[in-house]
Amino acid sequence: MSTFIERTAIGAGGTAVAVKDLIDLEGLPTTAGCRAIAESAGPAESDAACLAGLRAAVDAGRARIVGKTNLDELAAGASGVNVWYGTPRNPLAPDRLPGGSSSGSAVAVASGEAEVAVGTDTGGSVRIPAACCGVTGLKTTFGRIPTAGVVALSDSLDTVGPLARDVAGVELGMQLLEPGFSAAGAPATVIGRVRVPGVDPVIDAAVDRALRDADVVVVEVDLPGWTAAFEAALGILLPEAYRNHGAMIEEHPELVGEAIANQITLGRQYGAGEAEARQAQARQAQARWKAELAAAFERVELLATPTLAGYALPLAQPEAIAGITRTMELNLAGVPALAQPVRSDGPLPASLQTFGPEGSEELLVATGKLIEAAAGALIG
Repeated sequence: MSTFIERTAIGAGGTAVAVKDLIDLEGLPTTAGCRAIAESAGPAESDAACLAGLRAAVDAGRARIVGKTNLDELAAGASGVNVWYGTPRNPLAPDRLPGGSSSGSAVAVASGEAEVAVGTDTGGSVRIPAACCGVTGLKTTFGRIPTAGVVALSDSLDTVGPLARDVAGVELGMQLLEPGFSAAGAPATVIGRVRVPGVDPVIDAAVDRALRDADVVVVEVDLPGWTAAFEAALGILLPEAYRNHGAMIEEHPELVGEAIANQITLGRQYGAGEAEARQAQARQAQARWKAELAAAFERVELLATPTLAGYALPLAQPEAIAGITRTMELNLAGVPALAQPVRSDGPLPASLQTFGPEGSEELLVATGKLIEAAAGALIG
């Protein structure tokens, strides 16, 4: 039951859709995977704005909502572990972490309990569990999908996006989030390959092979600002997370998991006198990083990296997963990114992350289909 916080049967037919329990669904409480919130949560008075298309599809008989999925508490983790609701079982590797924070959403589609799931991504929370569970997930451009009615972690970085077993499912998920969405008419033909630090050579080789098999032109692209982008993203995320949840944690510490409480209260350091200066530095770094990516996109249509520097970690190592993520840098830039499984010579599929300029989701989906077709199906 740890995949879902609450099972539902909303709608009579069509695509089975799961919704992360960070997102308001009319008539049901939103727990954010957190006991402190769950104990006082009443039924949501209305759907979150991002679910308008899904609700219309339900009313038309084209979709049904099968449940609200589990997550890292307050969406403030990347492991998928939740001390209150349990850890969703990774169908690809039951002895390994499912990834988070949209853990239940990834597991629901990987296990076939949903065809599409809606997740959120602040520092990689759609792409990390997609990579761990061998499915596909799309982080959308910041601001493209509305976040009203979604429990905030970082107002400046939060996004909503779909997960599915394959790229076609992600396209369907985008159509539910943004009616009228469709893949671009043609995929990218020139992709920049970025060598991010610390990647397992077997995963790097898998990413290179997937791009080669897709028969696109691959150009090596250097992004010197990659490492600084991660630190700048933390400089924005931590104080905003503390502003959103710090008071609750300090008032009810017994109702928030220790690891998550420690993570969010790191933002207290930004409450001192130097807070404004430190956040201004992060914003300046963000502007430089956006400019660096914009310059790269003048040379190539999309860029590519591994989603994770290693494979999904054992269940006993939840704290180590932050060290293998290569995702938060793109949240700082606000650009869209697609994570999809590709064949590897390691114990699990690797995950290829392609990303493009703001608003390039259509091109990412079209290119993802090309890569997927060249790689062949990875999940039966």
